[in-house]
Amino acid sequence: MLRKLFKKTPLAWRQLIKQKTHTLVAIAGIGFADMLMFVQLGFQDSLYDSAVQSHRLLQADLVLIDSGFKSLQDVRSFSRERLYQALSYEGVKSVSSIYFSRAIWKNPDNGLERDIVVYGVAPDSPSFTLPEVSQNATKLKLLNQVLFDRTSHPEYGAILESFQKQGTFQAEVNRHEIQVVGLFTMGTSFVADGNIITSDSTFLEFFPQRQPDQISVGLVQLKPGTNLKFVQQQLAAGLPNDVKVFTPESLAAAEKHYMQTDGTISILFGIGVIVGFLVGIVIVYQILYTDVANHLPEYATLKAMGYSDRYLLGVLLQEALLLAVLGYIPGFLISIGLYQVASAATLLPIVMKLKRAVFLLILTFVMCSVSGAIAMRKLQTADPADIFQ
Repeated sequence: MLRKLFKKTPLAWRQLIKQKTHTLVAIAGIGFADMLMFVQLGFQDSLYDSAVQSHRLLQADLVLIDSGFKSLQDVRSFSRERLYQALSYEGVKSVSSIYFSRAIWKNPDNGLERDIVVYGVAPDSPSFTLPEVSQNATKLKLLNQVLFDRTSHPEYGAILESFQKQGTFQAEVNRHEIQVVGLFTMGTSFVADGNIITSDSTFLEFFPQRQPDQISVGLVQLKPGTNLKFVQQQLAAGLPNDVKVFTPESLAAAEKHYMQTDGTISILFGIGVIVGFLVGIVIVYQILYTDVANHLPEYATLKAMGYSDRYLLGVLLQEALLLAVLGYIPGFLISIGLYQVASAATLLPIVMKLKRAVFLLILTFVMCSVSGAIAMRKLQTADPADIFQ
């Protein structure tokens, strides 16, 4: 149907270019609605992605975590014995552990204190797939030496500048004097403004109440050629039920699922998308309704000439789809710029994704089609007899 309509006189296009002011208003309205939806979905995805960055950086084939796991930000410790038990299974090459907690970082420049995430790792064992960690493993063997996440918020101090000039940086963590001896890139999230990595020995100095045999994350490396799924099933079935067995990617997926289903993030940003969608419907409807009302005699004349309601409704639908495309383009381009500004300001990974762009293009078509469908009721009132009155 649409193909036939576009082959004939482009009545819809001619009406749009004739009423330039109304068309520009409609394009601006649709662009604003798209921009609002892009921003909401962009922030939502960036919060999800940033929250699971550390999960995907774990240097392991399999990951052991407490059975009550919902979020790594609130993970409970479990016994190191589970790692030794896992080591006895066929196909397991080695095991290692990571401690995880939050500490108080004191900015040496102004004395302000701020929460920071601390990862305690065994320097000689696999931990994160970050080259800076393995390169600085020897330095971490010394007590109170830490690596600092270069993407951390600037409120922690002028660390990057000082490190580049001096090759080191002095600060305080949980009232312990520490020395930054290296940098790495993990990324911040909406619940973590900064990260540091240190040795397990230094971690236990920061948190003397922690028991050394109670770890946060267990890492399992398999022998080359080992069937990962089979070993995962074996560990899940054989180990006590106080731990769960994940791959790094499935651990990230589990955390993301928790955030999507049990958190308020999806609700808050979902409301923003719905508002943008409704705003777009109202704007396009008003434009199309006004167009039909202003040209009702002309539509009635077309009916008198033999044009069917189906044809005229098709013209209105063409207008709606043309407005969808014309409004989507500026909304898309402006959103890319806003993503760059927001990413620089918040240090969150806010980027345009093809999946999101396609989804919102389809949503824009739906939005404008719904508006056209509502406006069609006015078009159906066009009566050829009206032109003879």
